[in-house]
Amino acid sequence: MVDSTVEPGSTSFTDAMTLTTVSEGPERCEYDGELNEHWTIGPKVHGGAMLALCAQAARSAHAVGRDGAGRNGEVGTVQPVAVSANYLWAPDPGPMRLRATVHKRGRRVSLVDVELTQGDRTAVRAAVTLAEPEHEAEPLLSVNPVVTRMTPEPPPGLEPIGPGHPMADIVHLARGCDIRPALHTLEPRSDGGPPVVEMWVRPRDAAPDVLFALMCGDVSAPVTYAVQRFGWAPTVQLTAYLRGLPADGWLRVICTTMQIGQDWFDEDHVVVDHAGRIIVQTRQLAMVPQR
Repeated sequence: MVDSTVEPGSTSFTDAMTLTTVSEGPERCEYDGELNEHWTIGPKVHGGAMLALCAQAARSAHAVGRDGAGRNGEVGTVQPVAVSANYLWAPDPGPMRLRATVHKRGRRVSLVDVELTQGDRTAVRAAVTLAEPEHEAEPLLSVNPVVTRMTPEPPPGLEPIGPGHPMADIVHLARGCDIRPALHTLEPRSDGGPPVVEMWVRPRDAAPDVLFALMCGDVSAPVTYAVQRFGWAPTVQLTAYLRGLPADGWLRVICTTMQIGQDWFDEDHVVVDHAGRIIVQTRQLAMVPQR
């Protein structure tokens, strides 16, 4: 949302996405916001949360001057269907600014560039493509790797990340959303095969929306756990595709990789909603944690 009041110390994802308008024009807009301390991995701001903030700023800037434009950053059904983000450095939790430049407002496809800055440094640069995503119509072809592996809701006994959980001291964003990882999928496979990390995620305060689904495209622990490389794995580039609007309920996420090198690894997420539809796909390039 834009220009809304945020409760101090809020763990709400909706509040974490709230922006305050600094200036608005047909081609350039600026918004202030907060890199929320609760939406972090260890001390670092979560990359998926920053990607979602860039998408929010692009959606808001696109709405300026359009018929039916509201103050919540939406016009009709136009959404960020593709977000390609480059991470230049890791900012600290605290105030930040988003600068959005509208390069094209098309009848079907629009393009907005966004810079997320803190102080005088740019932390993230993103190119955001806006259009109308798929709706309820059945796809002509879909290869969905999730529905045959994961039930719509987490299995009984699968613990959420919280006090006492082995990931609680690192995954702080679990304060604002319910994350239930299948921990055995983070371990090295006995057959030496590639990791397929599974987890169920949903917000605590609302139904999942587009921005939350985009954030879930970076929600998994690094696939490097499968080769016993732990610690911070900084994302260098992350591209997300929004394939549809999420239904209410749990989002199912699987995370895979093609190759974990000595220095670099790739990581893919597929996010499927409660109805079994692919909602978000992402691919990122990241750095392998040091030993």
